[in-house]
Amino acid sequence: MWRSGGLRWGAEGPRLVWEGRGRASALVYGGDIAFRVADVGERTCVGARRNACPVRAPVPGRGTQARCAECARLDRAHSVAADTIADDPQTYRVYLAWFGPGLVKVGITAEARGSARLLEQGAVAFGWLGRGPLMAARRTEELLRSALGVPDRIPYASKRAVRSRLPAPEQRAAEVREVHGRAVALPGWPGSLERMAGEVVDHAEVFGIAGLTDATAAVSELVAGGVVSGRLVAAAGPDLHLAGADGELTVLDTRLMAGWGITATEPGGETTVPVRRLATGTEARQEGLF
Repeated sequence: MWRSGGLRWGAEGPRLVWEGRGRASALVYGGDIAFRVADVGERTCVGARRNACPVRAPVPGRGTQARCAECARLDRAHSVAADTIADDPQTYRVYLAWFGPGLVKVGITAEARGSARLLEQGAVAFGWLGRGPLMAARRTEELLRSALGVPDRIPYASKRAVRSRLPAPEQRAAEVREVHGRAVALPGWPGSLERMAGEVVDHAEVFGIAGLTDATAAVSELVAGGVVSGRLVAAAGPDLHLAGADGELTVLDTRLMAGWGITATEPGGETTVPVRRLATGTEARQEGLF
């Protein structure tokens, strides 16, 4: 029985990592994914800052963070995303991430991480805005939120809803460049933040989402003894799009795997964990932000 460490993205593509195993399982589009949740036990906290939860506290099956309240507090206390670290000496980059028509967000990431953060979020396309010290990057992020109304978060449900109905790559790039142009023209940029050219990187091929059809269901939670099975057709951010033997296309948020004991099972079986139906077609269309 193995414990999932979640989905990781790198130059070699998506991989499932396993806690305490020192290895990862490469994911290949067109390949089978099939696993069974441990028949006994419950989902337990994954700890914080690479430290195990001292009490292995139980956590809800539907949560995507798999941390108890105390470990979540500890993790957030050392988080750049939570704005609790002001003296990080690393160079940071400000980016624009595009997930679908009208779905553009601003964010920051450590320059040393490259585009990993964008892959982890499921950004279909992105462009760099600037680079510099952490607090300058933070001020620029806030400038875009207040002056242009560009959010710093977009719900995963919104990203998933439009993933199968994306415009052509040139249209995706045009929207990123349009927001980029408006952003760099704003007064009030911190003097220590270097502006960057609006080159756009597209991840559609990396994610395997070209020609993707609507997902009809999403896994709600894993349960003891439950099975997930399907052929991997695409992956974006933490999401795996799995085609079942019954013709259903189901999305699995791999963050739901964390904290469970997992064992391999024969492919081609039925998914037996709880799922929820997803809106398709015009029901799932999103309104623009601007």
